[in-house]
Amino acid sequence: MTHSPNVVIVTAENFQSIVLDGSFDRPVLVDFWAEWCAPCRMLMPLLAKLADEYGGRFLLAKVNTEEEQALAAQFGIRSLPTVQLFREGRAVDQFMGALPEPQIREFLDRHIPRASDGLLAQAQRLLAASDLDGARKLIEQTRTEDPDNVRLPLAELQLMAAEGDVTTALESIDALPIELINDPEVATLRGRLRFASALTDAPPENALTDRLQTNAKDSEARYLLAAHRVLRGDHAGALDLLLELMKRDRAYGEDAGRKGMLAVFDLLGGNGDLVANYRAKMMNALY
Repeated sequence: MTHSPNVVIVTAENFQSIVLDGSFDRPVLVDFWAEWCAPCRMLMPLLAKLADEYGGRFLLAKVNTEEEQALAAQFGIRSLPTVQLFREGRAVDQFMGALPEPQIREFLDRHIPRASDGLLAQAQRLLAASDLDGARKLIEQTRTEDPDNVRLPLAELQLMAAEGDVTTALESIDALPIELINDPEVATLRGRLRFASALTDAPPENALTDRLQTNAKDSEARYLLAAHRVLRGDHAGALDLLLELMKRDRAYGEDAGRKGMLAVFDLLGGNGDLVANYRAKMMNALY
């Protein structure tokens, strides 16, 4: 066993302090193993090597299940090796068996912060403040220092969208890494791009308001007005318009009202009082 500061032996006595409490400071990877388990002996040096290569960004905690049977039972260990990753006091993911190094790295990278994550987080704050030049510099710095950061392509698309290249961003979003498919930020970006794309060459908001006041059956004006409201953050106002469009004209844009409401729900993360309220209104209108 290596004497690395990034690898520790864990028992029932110190599991709480090292794994559960310690996982609030950094991720803790717990390797449940046994001396008789040949795959365990194969996996052990690889995990120790990675713990050192990641430079302390996670702690490797080793649990000998022959000596710590109660711990193994507590965490549902039924086969060896089993490796669980703890964050903020609980196990959030696991793998079983002696996986090859690339798969273990992929597993770790889903959960362990990279040094460049701070740069991308700052870039997002600058994008939100409309400081595109500042955001671009940080994204370019990340591209130079850590081109393998899985979140880099998302930041590049967010910058592209903020710069107005909506079409290219919308075409590129499906090419994001598979690890980001279910990321809430991707759903938010996809929703915003959908509405921004609809507004390409569209009239300004006041002109659409005038059109709708003149002709309440103007479905295009209603939808484009909803898109304007989404992009300026008036999600309730947008949902009102889309709900009304769904009630009046299901044929417009192949049910654009209902699909637009679903897109706003995704943009809002799929939960919350506003989503629950308008989801109920949508279902009542449908049935």
